[in-house]
Amino acid sequence: MARMAAFVCALIICIAIVPAAYGEYYTKSRHVPRKEKVTRLHFFLHDILSGKNPSAVKVAGSNRTEGDKSPTPFGSVYAIDDPLKVGPEPDSKTIGNAQGLYLSSSQDYSKFTIVMCVDFGFTKGKFKGSSFSVFSRNPVTEADREVAVVGGRGKFRMARGFAKVKTSYFNATNGDAVLEYKVTLIY
Repeated sequence: MARMAAFVCALIICIAIVPAAYGEYYTKSRHVPRKEKVTRLHFFLHDILSGKNPSAVKVAGSNRTEGDKSPTPFGSVYAIDDPLKVGPEPDSKTIGNAQGLYLSSSQDYSKFTIVMCVDFGFTKGKFKGSSFSVFSRNPVTEADREVAVVGGRGKFRMARGFAKVKTSYFNATNGDAVLEYKVTLIY
C-alpha cells in the first residue's frame, strides 16, 4: 500500500510539473550583438512567356478579362522559374533562378503593375545554395523601380533590403522580358 501511495504521489508531482515546464510557447529573449553584412548583387532575370519552354506560365486568370489581348491581363497569376544570368544575352552564364508567383494587379495598362512573391536562389558561385525573397509591388512601366527584400536563407539568412529593377528588354507582343537587378542585402 505504501508503494502505491508513493507511486500516486510521484505521478501527481509529474503531472503538476509538466504544464510549468512545457506550458510556455517561447523562451526568454536575449540580445545577441552581431556585425551585419551588406552584399550587393548584380544580375539579369530572363522572364520568358513565349515559345515551347517558357519560364513563366499563366496558372490563373479572371474571366472578366477574356477579350484582353495583353500577354499579362489584369487578374492573371503566373508561376515562374526564371533563369538568373550574369548578362542580358540569352546565352550568358546562368547563376541561379527565380521561383514564385506574380500577379498582374493593375487595371490601368499605362501603369502596368505586378505584385511579386519570388525567391531568388543561387546555384553557382560564392552564394550557391543561398537565396533571398521578394514580396513587393513592382510598377513595371516605371523606368527605375524598387522592390522589397523581405527575407533569405543560407548565407542570406534574415536578409532585408531592396532591389533596383530596370527593364533591359521587353517584347510587348508576347510579354518576354529581361530585367536588370541591382540588389542590396543586409543580413
